Amino acid sequence: MLRDDINAALKEAMKAQDKPRLSTLRLVNAALKDRDIEQRGHGKDPLTDDELRALLAKMVKQREESAKIYDEGGRPELAAQERDEIGYIQAFLPQQLCEADTRAAIAAVIGEIEAKGIKDMGRTMAVLKERHAGAIDFGKASQWVKDALTVAG
Repeated sequence: MLRDDINAALKEAMKAQDKPRLSTLRLVNAALKDRDIEQRGHGKDPLTDDELRALLAKMVKQREESAKIYDEGGRPELAAQERDEIGYIQAFLPQQLCEADTRAAIAAVIGEIEAKGIKDMGRTMAVLKERHAGAIDFGKASQWVKDALTVAG
C-alpha cells in the first residue's frame, strides 16, 4: 500500500537525519490524515491508493506554483526548496507520460471506444483516467482530447 511506503520512507529519512525529506514526508502524512478525518466525517472509508495519488499530485502542483512565484519574486533559495519537495513527493507517484505518449494514449482510447466528436469527451476522459490515473496531467490532456475529438468529428 502507498500509505505503508510513505511511512517507511519517513522512518528511513528519520534514521538518515535527512531533515528536508523528513519535513516533506511529515507534511504529506499530515495532509493524508486531514483527508482521512474529512472522509470519516462524511461516513466514508480512509483514502484509497488512487485518492492518495491524487492528493500527492495536488501537492506537487501546489509546490510547482509556489516555486514559480518564488522565482518571479527573486527568491531562488525558496524556489529550490519547493522543487526539492516536489522530488520527494513524486517518488510516490507513477512516472508521468510525456506529451507524445499521452497523445498516443488519447488516440488509442478514441479509436477503441469509437469516439466520433466532442460529445464523446466525457467517455474518453473517463477511460483515460481509469487506465492512466496519476500518469497523465489531465489539465493538459483535456485540451489534447478536445483537439483530437474535433479532428475526429
